[in-house]
Amino acid sequence: MIIHLIDGTYELFRQFYGLRSFNKGKDKPFGAAAGVLHSVLQMIEEGATHIGVATDHIIESFRNELWPGYKTGAGIEPVLWRQFHPLEEALASMGVVVWPMTELEADDGLASAARIAAADSRVAKVCIWTPDKDLAQCVQGDRIVQIDRRAKVIRDEAGVKKKFGVPPSLIPDFLALVGDSADGYPGIAGIGNVGAARLLNEYGPIEKFPEKVLGSKREMALLFKTLATLRTDARLFKKAEQLRWRGPTPAFSNIAKKMDDLRLVERAAAAAKLIQ
Repeated sequence: MIIHLIDGTYELFRQFYGLRSFNKGKDKPFGAAAGVLHSVLQMIEEGATHIGVATDHIIESFRNELWPGYKTGAGIEPVLWRQFHPLEEALASMGVVVWPMTELEADDGLASAARIAAADSRVAKVCIWTPDKDLAQCVQGDRIVQIDRRAKVIRDEAGVKKKFGVPPSLIPDFLALVGDSADGYPGIAGIGNVGAARLLNEYGPIEKFPEKVLGSKREMALLFKTLATLRTDARLFKKAEQLRWRGPTPAFSNIAKKMDDLRLVERAAAAAKLIQ
């Protein structure tokens, strides 16, 4: 079986700002959430059978206690924020396994799900659907891959090395050195992508750097590495078969009606017939 793990928060943002490109600022209350549902249904129509979606139920996580500049929910447009929780409810009613993350982030949920799924001998491949750089650390050979829908590429281990200059295992170290503006930490001043890759390929992880390389910035770099390292210990499910999509629940019709998109009901019902 092939497992598809989706970054629900990223998809919600993608749909919201994608709609903004032609709706002239007249946002539908649930337009982005409905867009995510249609996107998931398209995956099912194209053959996906086992799906899990991780979402940021809240934006803040344990990392905010480690670094005051870490990303928060500040600045998220209210019309977008009001779709976070309805999306989770809608996915569940559509029969899709969803993990609303609180103390951990959606990325931690995806990393944990990838670990659990890969441990199942019946799983042939795990596909993580997100362009987020930190998820590249989860890639293993060509069995756990990252799918960047925006760039239209599938990155296996060789693809990660080609893009970043380091293997997946060193992605947390790489991000610690160069920073991640999306997550709110700056990295180490004076070290860019090329320099970071050179140092990591020469010395290995930051812990093995000679004292002279980072000097007084060593502890800061290690802190940023902690921020960049995804947790894989979330207990989300036991067996990959639990992620099999078996069709929408009876509640989905009312959810779709509330979202003013009854085409969702038609698509879900048609997709369910394909798996009977």
